[in-house]
Amino acid sequence: MTLLLLIRHGLNDFVGKRLAGRLDGVHLNRKGRAQATRLTQILAEVPIKAIYTSPLERAVETAQPLAQAHNLSLRVQPGLIEIDYGRLQGRSGAQLKRLAIWKTVQQTPSAVRFPEGESFQEAQQRAVTALEEIHAAWEENDVVACFSHCDIVRLALTYYLQMPLDAFQRLTIDPGSISLVQRWKGSVRVLGVNHATLLGVSVLQPPRQKKKASLRRQHTTELPSNNYPL
Repeated sequence: MTLLLLIRHGLNDFVGKRLAGRLDGVHLNRKGRAQATRLTQILAEVPIKAIYTSPLERAVETAQPLAQAHNLSLRVQPGLIEIDYGRLQGRSGAQLKRLAIWKTVQQTPSAVRFPEGESFQEAQQRAVTALEEIHAAWEENDVVACFSHCDIVRLALTYYLQMPLDAFQRLTIDPGSISLVQRWKGSVRVLGVNHATLLGVSVLQPPRQKKKASLRRQHTTELPSNNYPL
């Protein structure tokens, strides 16, 4: 049963403010580096066989501590890169909301092609193709980590859950979170979505704490919401 860990990169200064897209030089901030460290702690005892990452800095920086802890080399997988938002990348949330195309992004994303960029359908297809290639490269009992971006993880999960593409934004994928997709005997199972590392939550390694304390932290977390993909 090959298990893919779909991991969104950690926080950076663009999250919740600007559409980073494929811009160069977007690095993890202090909280993002803490999330990368927390990921390493959560996955310390998991027998990870390989680590794949989007080529963008924020994904690579999130993956590096885990790779070092497991003595693995990072495998850059271009198919895991962020959506090509074309001329929209770098714009602020306020600027995006004033654009007619942004209303379509929220209401009917399947109809959107970003100017000088790609469509959500194309992004979903190449992300799933990359994940299927990774699935095929490993044995049934292997665990493989894949570091990518919010919308790429959401689009992949939407495909595996057989949801319509227009519903993909119903899924929340927080920075530094883990989602789990398992392939077994030709079928696919989604075992978990958006397990947040800042809360110490993982189906792989449940936190040892009282239930009330855990619930209290979940209600007071400062993780940003994703009303638009950043």
